[in-house]
Amino acid sequence: MSNNDLLNRSRNAVWHPCTQMKQHETLPIVPIVRGEGPWLIDADGHRYLDAVSSWWVNLFGHCNEHINMRLREQMEKLEHVILAGFTHQPVVELSERLSAMTGGALGHAFYASDGASATEIAMKMSAHYWRNVGRNGKNGFVSLAGSYHGETVGALAVTDIPLFREAYGPMVRAAATVPSPDARRANDGEGAKDVAVRAARALESYLAEHHASIAALIVEPLVQCANGMTMYDPEYLRLARAICHRYDVHLIADEIAVGCGRTGSFFAVEQAGIWPDFLCLSKGISGGYLPLSLVLTTDQVFDAFYDDDVTRGFLHSHSYTGNALACTAALATLELFERDDVLVANQQRAQWMATAAQALVDHPAVSHVRQRGTILAFDVDARPGFSRTFYRQSLKRGLLLRPIGNTVYWMPPYVLDEDQCDWLGRQTLEALDTALA
Repeated sequence: MSNNDLLNRSRNAVWHPCTQMKQHETLPIVPIVRGEGPWLIDADGHRYLDAVSSWWVNLFGHCNEHINMRLREQMEKLEHVILAGFTHQPVVELSERLSAMTGGALGHAFYASDGASATEIAMKMSAHYWRNVGRNGKNGFVSLAGSYHGETVGALAVTDIPLFREAYGPMVRAAATVPSPDARRANDGEGAKDVAVRAARALESYLAEHHASIAALIVEPLVQCANGMTMYDPEYLRLARAICHRYDVHLIADEIAVGCGRTGSFFAVEQAGIWPDFLCLSKGISGGYLPLSLVLTTDQVFDAFYDDDVTRGFLHSHSYTGNALACTAALATLELFERDDVLVANQQRAQWMATAAQALVDHPAVSHVRQRGTILAFDVDARPGFSRTFYRQSLKRGLLLRPIGNTVYWMPPYVLDEDQCDWLGRQTLEALDTALA
């Protein structure tokens, strides 16, 4: 099937996500027929470097040999079984491995299929926990300004992106917001840590007054991704953890985008030396292969639901909860982390990315070049419409980059070599100059 055939049929039959479909009258949909490492390949053989890991999910390249092999083996044994009252080896092994990776601090895994569902699970668990322990009034939530935690109705409550908030506000019980520790907000003479301390003081001030009605604070540790890759100092997490303890408020770490090694450690919270009460994973946990999400939580939370009374149980389910194939993909992903010493290798990859971005640092239209692990971003001083123009210019150069407003970012798979990082930098610069012109 040709590119044009796929393109036309997709435009007529598929309603694409987070997309104004009318834009595709002039902006072509890209039909992909196969993947190979960091590359996506269309029906005419054109190659695109997947520099955003296909919305941050693909960790080890497309059609990874090891994950493919493990999935083929699992398909011959079990594809799926109801997880209510049944279990299977992949879900048990994955739960045990993830718990061990937290040193046992988070020892109970509840499964779903997407990131927004994981957010809702953590929120429902938190509010239900407080009800189970006799504190029914603690059912509100706090999130950071500019936060994004998903697009289902519950997750939208803690999402502070105007586009979503204004469209669906009447359906949502909005959470409170506190200042973001965004390092770009540093005053003259300040560093990222100073901004983090200032934001933590604002959090404490809010909880001191409202903690009796607050179930949990939810944060994306270290990087608020959908808010233009806002990055902040780990000190905020350390202080927030202590403040939440002080006021009996749960801490939910949304590591859906920033977990699985993206920030340099497997869990981003490790860089602050803390563990939350709930930790949400999705996206990269299955290597970009199959929908999977999960919430890890503590013995204390689990024990509050363990009872003869059905109403004290956690009342949530998904048909594909703990899917055997998805859990197998996740186990294969963890095996690659261990086999290839990925966190150490990514330190070198992050340096290649930083070197490749040097030409952007002094660009007159570029500001706030920033990096945390293998996430690199910069802001562009440009007129409205820049993101679409830049996206088009990137595609012309065989590069998949989707700016968030006027923020351009790289979040590539963990398979880029030094030459590919250098090529990414040069093509990004050319696309930027052409888009600005």
